[in-house]
Amino acid sequence: MSDDLRELPLRERKKLRTRRALAETALRLFTERGYDATTLDDLCDAVEVSKRTFFRTYRSKEDVALAADSELWSAYVDRVAAVRLDGPLLEALRAALDATLDAMDPDWDRRFLATRELAEAVPVLRSHSLGYCQDTTQAIVETLAGRSGADEMRLRLTVEIFVAAWHTVCLHWTARGGQGDREGLTGIIEQTFALIPDALTCTAGTPSPAGRPAAG
Repeated sequence: MSDDLRELPLRERKKLRTRRALAETALRLFTERGYDATTLDDLCDAVEVSKRTFFRTYRSKEDVALAADSELWSAYVDRVAAVRLDGPLLEALRAALDATLDAMDPDWDRRFLATRELAEAVPVLRSHSLGYCQDTTQAIVETLAGRSGADEMRLRLTVEIFVAAWHTVCLHWTARGGQGDREGLTGIIEQTFALIPDALTCTAGTPSPAGRPAAG
């Protein structure tokens, strides 16, 4: 039993096991059979839970498919809420991302890559992912409001730049098949965030510096 489970009450351990089993099985079935070809009945039968249990755990089929995303961003918003803000806000958001990724479970990389590939291939999941991204952006803004010292417009713009950089990271990492696992992901994060100042002053028609990917 993992340490994070051992510290929880029995009832909470059962809930977490069910949540993990549903997410893991859903990702496997959606990848093997196809998202549309796999029904909620198929998923519930495979995990041996009722639909009632499923809907107590996840809101929808889309939510369970994107569980690796929600795990990351739920943990991230919690970390941002607790972090001491000092210095440039974008750097604080980046540092919180690094710390959150470092704390994810060892198998998260594999599940996240499979989730991103699935979302890119299934239009309804791509749409749901965009909606979830908007909700998460709003949650970060609300978490920082009153703490960052920035007015609402500058705060939102900073958070939107952060989210756009993360989206660029995901596109590059997924296109490379998750090369380098988490170390590869964090390397692309470092590279992408380093490009932000250049991107803000980029002139149309100017080629990207040799050996560095365009930030878009």
